Amino acid sequence: MLNKNLRVVYCLRYCVPIMVMLCAVVSADAQQKEQFTQYMFNGLILNPALAGSDEALSITFLNRRQWTGIDGAPVTQTLSAHAMLGNMRTGLGLYLVNDKIGVHKNQSFQGSYSYRLHVSESAYLSMGLQAGLNVHRSDYASLGGTTSMNDPKLANGTLSSTAFNMGAGLFYRSKRFEAGLSVPELVPEKISFSDTARVTWQQAQYFLFAKYSIPLNDILDLEPSVLIKYMRGVPVSYDLNACVLIKEALMFGLSYRKQESIDFLLKARVTPQLQLGYAYDYGTGEVARAGNGAHELLINYIFKFSKDNVVSPR
Repeated sequence: MLNKNLRVVYCLRYCVPIMVMLCAVVSADAQQKEQFTQYMFNGLILNPALAGSDEALSITFLNRRQWTGIDGAPVTQTLSAHAMLGNMRTGLGLYLVNDKIGVHKNQSFQGSYSYRLHVSESAYLSMGLQAGLNVHRSDYASLGGTTSMNDPKLANGTLSSTAFNMGAGLFYRSKRFEAGLSVPELVPEKISFSDTARVTWQQAQYFLFAKYSIPLNDILDLEPSVLIKYMRGVPVSYDLNACVLIKEALMFGLSYRKQESIDFLLKARVTPQLQLGYAYDYGTGEVARAGNGAHELLINYIFKFSKDNVVSPR
């Protein structure tokens, strides 16, 4: 009983400062963070508290092409790596993002740190922080014309900036249930490039994710999940997901993103360490007019081996 009370005290001691950061309001007019469909397989891009969650060195590459067939459509690549240190409490992570939309190119370099507290024999709470740089470059000269020459700040046809960023998150995992709350971008970035126009690159965006695993039989598991996204001044958005896992080797999924798309997911464990994922977003409503959907490819490799050459289940 005493040990359980001590766990609660430690949780409160470490969680309260992070919760204060998560609830802080950052005021700005902003664009949203890069959007992915397979975020549940690459959680570090949304929540630094997941650093080390695979309990081994885990490397993930993700490539997303949106609105295919349209010139200047968004193209995004991410590369993330994270691992748990030998004490099995501290996780470290790194992720890189290369995002291109039309004449705009955005790159992010973020380092993550997490600390894990075991609240029971089969559950833990992880707290994470991240910090890094966001680099933005806009090549207006590629548009042609003389518009850029009218503004001295755009005399060379380009606009670039580098800004510091930090974020925080919480993550809870038990045998069947997991949930996370995060704010990946806490520092607003404002760039004024003319007397009448201003670009604001980022505002605090809140993510709440929850997933539950339901065993249907010895072969199948059903994993419903939800991601709720909130940013001040923008209507609350959400993703509703339902995935069926077959023998922990093959997964089929269907997702609905509010007023944006219906998404189809497929993930296969090719070897005990290598996983491949694919997602296709079929646009709905006004979004359907923008292009021919989005394609997303994911490659994950976990450097974890056991005596029988099988990755231990998470």
